This record gives sequence, structure tokens and C-alpha cells, in this order.
Amino acid sequence: MCDIVLKENERIDDLQRNGYRIIQNREKFCFGMDAVLLSGFASVKPGAEVLDMGTGTGIIPILLEAKSQASHFYALEIQPESADMARRSVSLNKLENKIEIVTGDIKEAGSIFKAASFDLVTCNPPYMIGNHGITNPDGPKAIARHEILCTLEDVISNATRLLKPGGSFCMVHRPFRLAEIITLMTKYKIEPKRMRLVYPYVDKEPNMVLIEGCRGGKPRMTVEKPLIVYKAPNVYTDEIYEIYGY
Repeated sequence: MCDIVLKENERIDDLQRNGYRIIQNREKFCFGMDAVLLSGFASVKPGAEVLDMGTGTGIIPILLEAKSQASHFYALEIQPESADMARRSVSLNKLENKIEIVTGDIKEAGSIFKAASFDLVTCNPPYMIGNHGITNPDGPKAIARHEILCTLEDVISNATRLLKPGGSFCMVHRPFRLAEIITLMTKYKIEPKRMRLVYPYVDKEPNMVLIEGCRGGKPRMTVEKPLIVYKAPNVYTDEIYEIYGY
């Protein structure tokens, strides 16, 4: 750890998995529950080649590496500061031979990487359309949350170019865009195969959706049982604790 340099406002957080840690900067952007839930939802086959698009500080490939026997992970991130933190987190965990951080644009992912070269593509994309109410559209948090630099269609169209036939695409998003998500997945020949809605409380509306599609798959989707986050205020359900590794 002595050769890992922390920059202003950065800290190291314990991920509760394999002793892995991650460098974060709360002034910029920290990973949320959505990234953790996506890492728990995604199924990684032994020997798989995996790409995480819009990786931020690298949380998803680090968590997936901890729970899988994948061959290699690539992680694409457009913001240089986030990509730099991700690279230092990879080094901190001595995962340089398993995870490669690439600075680049999701809209150009189809040319950055070889076509049809991945068994699994994951993404925790910006959820919000446009930049209404944003005071700083160039800020890291705005870019992570709003479709400023890429759209949902950019994500899905590039995923299908990069997936092997039969490869899987896994994403976390918001339920209010579910119709658009399914429409775009089928448009780009990623057949929705598995979906799970995430509810903050058992009696509330869902606020996240986890969805998996198969490139060139046949029509048939399984809707999994609801995932409930809290059983009481500030008290996670047992399943959430299990996903977090507590």
C-alpha cells in the first residue's frame, strides 16, 4: 500500500470481499448500492472475458473478480480522474493481471475493443435524461447520473457489438425507463432473459431494476422475486447483507 498515493479528499474503503479495498473521493462520486446489487445479480462464467462500461472508480469489476473465476476484466471510463482512481484501486488490490482500466468513451466502445469479444458486458449507466436542474454539467456527479456524455441507446448498441453470440448483458437502471430499456434491447438483438425489481421497503414502489439479456437469445424472460432493501429504517434485509458480504 505504501506506493499507492492518495490525492486530496480521497480515502480508502473496505469492500468486505477478499480483503479488497477501493479508493474513493466523496467530493467527486462514490459508488452506490446500485453498483453492488448489479455485481450480485450478474452471472460470471468461469473463464469469461468481461467488460464493464462506464466503470467509474472500478467498483463492479473489483467486486465481480472477488466472486468469480473470470479470465479477465476490462473497464471503460470516460472521466480521467475516475479512471485514475480505478487504476490505483486495481494496484492497491494487486489485480493488475486481472483488471485493465481503459480511458475512453462508451459511444466509441465498439471501436476501442474487438467486436464480439466479450462473454459478459455490465453497465451501471446514467439514469436521468437531459440535464435539467444541473448546476455543473461538466461535474463528475452530473456526468455519472445524467445522460450528458452518453445515452441508453449508446450503451445498448455498443454492448451488442462487443458481445459474443450468446453473450450476456447485465444492467441496473430505473423502473420508469423499463419500457425503453426492453425496446432498445430487442432492437439491438439483446433478448431480455432475466429481470429483478428492487424495492426500498416491501410496501413501496420499486426504485431499481436489474436486467439481463442474451445476444441473439430466444424470447423468454424470467421475472425473479422482488429484492427488498430495508426491513426497518436503516436496517437491511438479510439478502442485502449477504450481497454486501457482511
